[in-house]
Amino acid sequence: MRILVVGGGGREHALTWMCARSGRADVLFAAPGNAGIAEHATIWDIAATDAQALARAVRKHQIDLVIIGPDAALEAGVADACAAAGALVFGPTRAAARIESSKSFAKQLMDDARIPTARWVAGTSADRQSLLDFARARQGKVAVKADGLALGKGVTVCQSVSAAENALASCFDDHRHGPAGDVVIVEELLTGRELSAFAICDGAHARLLPLARDYKRAFDGDQGPNTGGMGSYCPPMGVAADALIDSVTADIITPCLTALRERGTPFRGCLYAGLMLTAAGPRVLEFNARFGDPEAQVLMPLIESSQLFDLVIAAARGELEADGRVTACAAGVTVVAACRDYPASATYGAEIDLPSELPESAVIFQAGTTRDGDGTLRTSGGRVLAVSATGADLAAARSSAYDIIARVRFDGMRYRHDIAAP
Repeated sequence: MRILVVGGGGREHALTWMCARSGRADVLFAAPGNAGIAEHATIWDIAATDAQALARAVRKHQIDLVIIGPDAALEAGVADACAAAGALVFGPTRAAARIESSKSFAKQLMDDARIPTARWVAGTSADRQSLLDFARARQGKVAVKADGLALGKGVTVCQSVSAAENALASCFDDHRHGPAGDVVIVEELLTGRELSAFAICDGAHARLLPLARDYKRAFDGDQGPNTGGMGSYCPPMGVAADALIDSVTADIITPCLTALRERGTPFRGCLYAGLMLTAAGPRVLEFNARFGDPEAQVLMPLIESSQLFDLVIAAARGELEADGRVTACAAGVTVVAACRDYPASATYGAEIDLPSELPESAVIFQAGTTRDGDGTLRTSGGRVLAVSATGADLAAARSSAYDIIARVRFDGMRYRHDIAAP
């Protein structure tokens, strides 16, 4: 098959790596890619959100399958354009991707479909008082969320009314998230353990992948601002995974697919449910319309590549068999190396020194990287790369991941030290 992976981050490196290892790809392309992706695929200098340019390239190069990574590409209608160009597409249409691009749409769909989630209100700057009243009724223990896409940084967890007031001001007055924050969701703060569930979907059926956990805060101990993700691991500790997967499929994923299909927008691609395991059971924090980052980096090495690729192509064709489990071959830990000031800013041009050799059980997925004309690897983003290691158990995987990342070097590099800590 002739395959195009759309995107240029660590998630897309993991997807390209999976395709290359599956044995199903005759030719691989990526747009816009990065230095790591270039080791597996021919790079096109086309922005991930340029739907029409990508569609023209799909026709020209006779692409059979397009796999879309980023949320912004889905919101830009890349799936629609590439499907119209004649390719199979793994990634939802723009209309179906509203499950991620509009949190108010997703929350209303959850209420309509009786999918368990937190109580919430939504509004614009004109509704600020009612939003604050909702927060005040909960002693300020709320999450304030930009309605639109905000690069994974649109959520502020508040523990006081003043914090909620500041979070609203950040959206409405400071325009911290641009147009994405013109509408804001305020929802009750749920407590429990967070998990990530990923379902391969063909519009009607779904197959859940192994559960994972990610770490959004910038610093150890879940301190600091929210980021796009600083690490992840699988399987999650202290969870009866098989029973939870059955529950999530029946109570969350299937009702969501049904609701989208009944609205005339069937969902084909990877549906992500961010979950909070509360005392009353799992509750949905958010839906995403694509693989998570960095969860993709921990899951890809744990699932046999040809099996995962076959699920992707079956979903794109609308021919997914819902029966059976997708199992992980071992345990995995992913640790992200970011620049010093991430998420406030990124680093460009710092030389990156990688270990000369890696064990077979480990891989470095690149995100914010580029190469000079002389081949020197340099930083070009906030999250630069992720070390993913597998092992017989989490302790072994964690030890390997941290041993390797300690041998990565670039100016201003930092990473969390408590990913998958017992």
